[in-house]
Amino acid sequence: MNTNEKLHQLATQLEGEFYDDSTMRVLYATDASAYREMPLAVAVPKTIDDIKKLIAFARKEKTSLIPRTAGTSLAGQVVGNGIIVDVSKYFTKILELNKEEGWVRVQPGVIRDELNMFLKPHGLFFGPETSTANRAMIGGMVGNNSCGSNSVVYRSTREHLLEVRALLSDGSETEFKTLTLDEFHKKCESNGLEGNIYKTVRSLLSNYDNQVEIKKEFPKRSVERRNTGYAVDVLLDAAPFTAGGEDFNFCKLIAGSEGTLVFITEIKLNIVPQPPKEIGLLCVHFNSIDEALRANIMALQYKPSASELIDQYILECTKNNIEQQKNRFFVKGDPGAVLVIEFSRTNRDEIVELAKKVETDLRAAGLGYHFPLLFGDDSKKIWTLRKAGLGLLGNLPGDDKAVPVIEDTAVDVYDLPAYIRDFNAILKKHGLYSVHYAHAGSGELHLRPIINLKTKEGNQLFRTIAEEIAVLVKKYNGSLSGEHGDGRLRGEFIKQMVGERNYELFRVIKNTWDPENIFNPHKIVDTPSMNTMLRYTPGQKTPPFKTIFRFYNQDILQHAEQCNGSGDCRKTHLSGGTMCPSFMATKNEKDTTRARANILREFLTNSEKINRFDNKEIYEVMDLCLSCKGCKSECPSNVDVAKLKAEFLQHYYDANGVPFRSKLVANFNKSSSLGAIAPVMYNFIMTAPGVSALVKKLSGFATKRSMPTMYKTTLKKWYHEHVEDRRKNIEVGGVQNLKPQTLFILR
Repeated sequence: MNTNEKLHQLATQLEGEFYDDSTMRVLYATDASAYREMPLAVAVPKTIDDIKKLIAFARKEKTSLIPRTAGTSLAGQVVGNGIIVDVSKYFTKILELNKEEGWVRVQPGVIRDELNMFLKPHGLFFGPETSTANRAMIGGMVGNNSCGSNSVVYRSTREHLLEVRALLSDGSETEFKTLTLDEFHKKCESNGLEGNIYKTVRSLLSNYDNQVEIKKEFPKRSVERRNTGYAVDVLLDAAPFTAGGEDFNFCKLIAGSEGTLVFITEIKLNIVPQPPKEIGLLCVHFNSIDEALRANIMALQYKPSASELIDQYILECTKNNIEQQKNRFFVKGDPGAVLVIEFSRTNRDEIVELAKKVETDLRAAGLGYHFPLLFGDDSKKIWTLRKAGLGLLGNLPGDDKAVPVIEDTAVDVYDLPAYIRDFNAILKKHGLYSVHYAHAGSGELHLRPIINLKTKEGNQLFRTIAEEIAVLVKKYNGSLSGEHGDGRLRGEFIKQMVGERNYELFRVIKNTWDPENIFNPHKIVDTPSMNTMLRYTPGQKTPPFKTIFRFYNQDILQHAEQCNGSGDCRKTHLSGGTMCPSFMATKNEKDTTRARANILREFLTNSEKINRFDNKEIYEVMDLCLSCKGCKSECPSNVDVAKLKAEFLQHYYDANGVPFRSKLVANFNKSSSLGAIAPVMYNFIMTAPGVSALVKKLSGFATKRSMPTMYKTTLKKWYHEHVEDRRKNIEVGGVQNLKPQTLFILR
C-alpha cells in the first residue's frame, strides 16, 4: 500500500476524526509562531485507544506525532511534518476534584479559565495564568511550563503539576508522580521502557561531573522563569541526588518538555484558595521603559501579585482597535510606558495605603508622573488590554511585523534594566526598534523587533538578532526561554545556552524516552536552522490584487496576514463575546476566524491560478462564516473576516457563477411573492417530511434546518380588505361609523 492508502486505513480504525486533505493540512501547518510546515495528516482522537493506534502507526511507518491543544504556541512547538494530534475537541473533561487535599484531575484539553470557573464555587483556583487563558489548555500549559502575569506569586505550571498519566513511545500506559526514595529505586529495577527511563536518569544525574556542569551552565537560580531545554537542574534538586531534597517526581521534567517525551492523557494539578477579592491596579505612567523597569524593582518590595509593563507601541495599537479603545480610558497623554502594579488584599483601604507608599517612593526617586489607582470593572478592562498585547501587534499595516524571535528571554529581575539597555543597543546597531511588554515583575519582557520576513535581508536579520541576543542572555546567566518554550525557534541555541555536555545529556534523555523519535521530533534537540520553514519565503512575489473593497494602507493579502494565530477566536461561549460563533458550535479549527485568514493567506500567496481566489478550499473554510462582524471588534489584530469573505466571494463567483442557493436568498422577495399566491401549497412543500428535505437538498440548504412559511394572507391583501373597505364606509356613512384601528408593522 502507498502512504495515502495506509492513512485511509488508519482513519477507519479510529473513533475520532482523521484528515489527510490539503485544506486541513494547511490549517494545521501553522500555530501562533512564524513557522509553517505541512503535516502528513491531522488526527482528532476521541479515546486513549485512538492515541495508542496513532503511536503504533507512527512506529511502524517511521513518522511522528505532534500533540496539539489550542495551537497558540509562539515558538513552533506544534508545527511539523508528521501527524498533528489535536486533543482540544474531545479530551476536555474535568475528571475529579478533591477539595480537602487541594487537587483536581483533568484531561489535557481543558481550558484554563473554564477550569477556574468550575473551581470558583468551591473557593479554589489554578494559579498560573497566561494571557491566552480563555482558550489556552492545560495540556499546552504543561508542555510549555506556562507562567503568566501572576507568576511572582504562583510561579509556573511545573510547581503545580502533581501527577501525569501518559502513553510512552512504545504505547504502554504509565503514571508519573511523587516517589519516595525506596519507590524510586524500585522503579529503576523494573523492566521495560519505563524502567529504562528511570535507570538512565538515575545514572545521568548521579554522575558528579554532570552535576557540576548542570550547576555551572544552567541559568542562575534567581531566574524563576528558566525554561531552556529539559529541566534536569530541577530534577537534580530531588532526594536521590541532593540530600534533604524533595521526593523525586518526573513531572518536573515533563513540564516544559513540549510533548517530546510522552503523550499526556490526564493531568493532576495542585489548586489553591482563591486570592483576596479586593484587587487594585496602580497604573504608573513613565516617560521611558528604563524608568519603568527601575520603578519595577522598587514596587516589588511591596509584594504585589503582578507587575506588568505596557509600552507605547502597544498603547498606540489600542487607539485603532474597537474593543480596546474603551479599555485605554486610564491613559493620560502618550506615556513611554505604563507599569501595571496589582495588589491583592483583604480590603480596599489596605491597597490604597500601599499605593500611596509606592507613589511616594517613586516620586522621591523621580520616577513616574501619573498614578491612577483602579478597582472593580475598571481593573478588569486594563487586564483585558494587557492580555490583548500579542494580538494587537498584528495591527501593524504592511509587511513589517513585530516578530516572535527573542520574545521570551528572562533574566534576574534586578538585571532587567541593564539587560534591556544592552538589548536595545543591539537593535539600534541594526536600525531596529522593539515592542516591550509583559512580565516585568518576573524579569521577563516580551520583546518583538519589527522585521519584514518576506525579504532575504529580513530573514537573515531574524537569525542575526537571535544569535546576538542569545549571547547577551548568556552574559546575564538568564534563560532564552521563560515561558513560551524552545520549539523550532530557540532549539538551535540550547547547546550555546547550557553547554555541550548538558546538551548531549538532553539527547540521551530524548533517545531513552523516545528511541524511535516519534514524539514531536526536532524540538529541544536536533532542531533545524531557526530561519527555515517560516510562513514567508524570502523574496517570494505575489501579484497585485484588484479588489472591490479598499484595505487601508495595505492589500487584501496583507490584511489576512494581520492574523498572527493568537487564537482569540477559539474562546467558547463561557468566556463571553461574539467571536467566533461557528467555532463555538462545532469546536473545529476549520471554523475559527484564524482558519479563514490562514486559508486565504495560503492560496493568495502560493496558488498558481491567475485568479487566486478561485480555489474551492477557500470556499469550504469560509462557508460557515456568518459575517457577524464579531472579529472586527473583538480580534485584537483587527482582522475583518466578514469583509474578506465578501471580497473572496465576489472573485469566486466571477469565476464559477453564483450558486442557486445564493440566488434564492438574494431574491427572497420574489420567491415569497410566488409563494403567497398559494400559501397552503408552499407551506406543504417547505414542511412536509421527505418533500421538504428533497427541496432543501436540491436548493443547497441544510436538510435539518427549518424554512420560513407563509401566512394565509399578505399584508397588502389584509390592508385592502380592512383599511380600504373602512375608508369607503367612512365616505358613504360618515365619520360616526369609523372604529379605531391600530396597525403594527415589524421591521
